[in-house]
Amino acid sequence: MTREASIIELTDWLQTPPGQYLLTWQQAQFDAAVVDLFGFHALQLGLPELQGLRSNRMPHRWLALDASPPPAGAGATALRAEVVLCDFDALPFESGSLDLLLLPHALELASDPHEALREAERVLRPEGRMVISGLNPASLWGLRQNLGRAWPSRQQAFLPQQGEFIGYWRLRDWLRLLSFEVETAQFGAYVPPLRTERWLQRWSWLETVGSRWWPVLGAVYFLVAVKRVRGMRLVGLERQRRQNKRAAAAPVAVSRQHKTSFFEKP
Repeated sequence: MTREASIIELTDWLQTPPGQYLLTWQQAQFDAAVVDLFGFHALQLGLPELQGLRSNRMPHRWLALDASPPPAGAGATALRAEVVLCDFDALPFESGSLDLLLLPHALELASDPHEALREAERVLRPEGRMVISGLNPASLWGLRQNLGRAWPSRQQAFLPQQGEFIGYWRLRDWLRLLSFEVETAQFGAYVPPLRTERWLQRWSWLETVGSRWWPVLGAVYFLVAVKRVRGMRLVGLERQRRQNKRAAAAPVAVSRQHKTSFFEKP
């Protein structure tokens, strides 16, 4: 199946009750994560059904798509973002030019997730934020999906059949190799893999229980990573550190009960 077909499959699945349940949870996480992030340039890769930048106030916001633009009323229109048609592993932005990058399920649908992640690292500035969400294979939903693939004659696959579901710890290893530091991470959708809205809502009480007792087994994970650059100094912070050091350099005498010496105030 081509990438375009995989995107269509995911789009159709998001219209189902479990897809809407997952989308609602993720929308709340993106809204909370980006509302206080400041800068000038922000980009969301794919999934216009999720308005990841709607609560962010950066002046320049883009929605990157590698297919046809979304219909009127879709995510790009709602958040007043410009649509950019491009490949996710060849973004039309200069290196280190973006302050914020959102990847909602983008790595799962990428033809080469490693290359897509390296390209994301290239366009993100030092200390910039990258927000990623993905389906968790180590969950009840992932288990249900694997059972559907193992016995297709008995039951249908629960999640979209195409795409590479990247485990949370595996993704953390990839980020570490690219000098990213995971700032926050959380999981959601602890309800059983049910197909109707009625039963999903009936089991929604498991969200509170699951986040407390088995936090890494949610159907979807969400994380915020910071791009670190080794050897980089922030000029303002370094200048403030030197000023504080100069101000604290006054000698203080020690009591005669101890050996007389001088030291700098901490």
